[in-house]
Amino acid sequence: MSEKIEATKLDPKFRDEIAALLKNNDFTNCLACGMCTAGCVYSDVHEHQDPRKFLRKIALGMKEEVWNDPYIWYCTMCERCTVECPMSINMAFVVRNLRGQLEPKGYLQHIAEDHKKSGNQMNVSQEDYEDTLEWIQDELREELNDPDYTIPLNKEGAKYFYGFNARDVKYYPNELQTTLKIFYAAGIDYTISTKRWDATNIALFTGKNDDFQEISVPVWEEFIRMGCEEFIVTECGHAFRSMKWGQRTFWKGPDFPIRHILDLLNELVKEGKIKLDPDAITEVVTYHDPCNTARKEGVWEAPRELLRSFVKNFVDMNPGGKMNYCCGAGGGGMAMPEYNEIRKAKGKRKVDQVVATGANIVLVPCHNCIDQFNDLNKWYPEKKVSENMHMCTLMERALILPEKENKE
Repeated sequence: MSEKIEATKLDPKFRDEIAALLKNNDFTNCLACGMCTAGCVYSDVHEHQDPRKFLRKIALGMKEEVWNDPYIWYCTMCERCTVECPMSINMAFVVRNLRGQLEPKGYLQHIAEDHKKSGNQMNVSQEDYEDTLEWIQDELREELNDPDYTIPLNKEGAKYFYGFNARDVKYYPNELQTTLKIFYAAGIDYTISTKRWDATNIALFTGKNDDFQEISVPVWEEFIRMGCEEFIVTECGHAFRSMKWGQRTFWKGPDFPIRHILDLLNELVKEGKIKLDPDAITEVVTYHDPCNTARKEGVWEAPRELLRSFVKNFVDMNPGGKMNYCCGAGGGGMAMPEYNEIRKAKGKRKVDQVVATGANIVLVPCHNCIDQFNDLNKWYPEKKVSENMHMCTLMERALILPEKENKE
């Protein structure tokens, strides 16, 4: 039995209220054609995941239904529906702005408050941060057999300013160590700030613009203060999108380039500054496109070019690139445990997509996505056929260090 819409409950002014909130995004162009729902990978996975229906509720003035609709938080803001929309209505933009009027779910706002207080989303203290960097430096001195190795901290005028994810300090320092090892092999001129270094911004998902600016503006200001040439963002779609979109939307200072690390690494490999053993990786490898990196910011060709340069058995997902599936944890899903069952249900589709490639290794260049992939291995053990890792981790297995090359 279909739902009844009572005309007496419709608010004719609600449509204009939302239009004013969205400003430059004209959702009134909607043709009600259903292409958004057809494009949404999860519209048939669980209830309340129909972008067309949600948009019609706004257009009809169904105010109460809109504000109480789980769609606002179920949507992963992946923009696959937007790609299919003939009128280019950005549903992620709609969802984010509506979220901004509500109390955030799960731990989203808690993370934002920690970030504003400490300067990073994991609330890592300055002492712990600097101790971790010192520990990584010691480890690399031994690993590289270079007692003079020093992490270039606060180097003004460096070519590259490296911004990363606070998880690499609190939980995965080995990931940061691996990246810095690759930078060492490439011999690039870069720096890491001890003041502002976390490129993530959870307000990307809460829609709280004041929080967003309070979190990210100091990072951009630190880049300008240090006089670097280019801002390089770690393997994290959320961080990359926060820096790129945030700069376009909120930054009032001098313009400067922001680039994803995989684009830089691909360039360094092509220039011969990074040498990789083409026989080191024998497994079948596939690649997951984080929505924030690929569909939203256009980075999907460079990672594949990089992979093909040293991986013999690369098998792409179908669909891949711009049309690849969201992993199911986008839009801050990892920080909303009350929706874990929804996240699990969505992830099944990604699991099936990976299984179809026959891959032993899945490259997952995003901290949120890789946490989701690891959860999926636990939730669907019967389908666990792959190891999930970042690109730098795989590159390390094939990396030829300058010292090794000189001895040969």
